[in-house]
Amino acid sequence: MGVVIIDGSTVRAFVADEEEFKKSVDESFAALDLNNDGVLSRSELRKAFESLRLLESHFGVDVVTPPEQLTQLYNSIFDRFDCDGSGTVDLQEFRSEMKKILLAIADGLGSSPIQMVLEDDDQSFLKKAADLEAAKLLAPPS
Repeated sequence: MGVVIIDGSTVRAFVADEEEFKKSVDESFAALDLNNDGVLSRSELRKAFESLRLLESHFGVDVVTPPEQLTQLYNSIFDRFDCDGSGTVDLQEFRSEMKKILLAIADGLGSSPIQMVLEDDDQSFLKKAADLEAAKLLAPPS
């Protein structure tokens, strides 16, 4: 377990590093594509968001949300990702929406640092952003 401190500039630098960002998003996409068909279905994307428990808890406390309301929320998230309305989310759509989400997080953080406690094997985008910043700080000057 470790503690990282990030702010908006940490997240922006991660998104701006096209190679690292693309690699991370592509790895996440591949992990979510359970049937390896090259696109995310509604159920695959829902499983990913359910595992994050973003909608079922409030500040770490479980919240009872009616199933129909959860379905409506998950469907609206999927529709946001499915830019072309094809019924699936391809890699390009996923990259595009993840970039928007991370830049919105960066805007929300601004210059106010936050402290996060993360497991060592955490593969979240925010952890990867913090790791990238740490690697740059530790790299010898060129």
